[in-house]
Amino acid sequence: METVTFPGRYESLAKIAAYVRQAASQAGLDSLAQYQVETAVDEACTNIIEYAYRGENQGDIECTCVVSDGELTVVLVDHGNAFNPDDIPVPDINAPLKNRSTQGLGLYIMRQWMDEVHFEFTSDCGNVLRMVKRKEKKPC
Repeated sequence: METVTFPGRYESLAKIAAYVRQAASQAGLDSLAQYQVETAVDEACTNIIEYAYRGENQGDIECTCVVSDGELTVVLVDHGNAFNPDDIPVPDINAPLKNRSTQGLGLYIMRQWMDEVHFEFTSDCGNVLRMVKRKEKKPC
């Protein structure tokens, strides 16, 4: 387990992606699962910059990757504005493109592509997002 702190800037996203991609590889995730983890983390970090911090250079993003037997847990911590995922409506992905809201799509992707997604906010720790991706089991 290693925690790396990144500045809350868009230019940090590539470094965060590389860090997470390496951990996903160490967890034995295939290329599709690695892509899914990387995309989910990118969405989360972009949301931290845009909504929790309301812009760049307002705080840091702490990223912890825990590799265990065939599983990767990514924990993102920020100290921005509190986030309650229940306040975000589920997007209607079947609506015509011109009628779709862009709000909630990142959260939807995270929940679809990760095996577990948990949000917590405390005044001491800030926003804590924990996402888990498990290695796909091959049939016998």
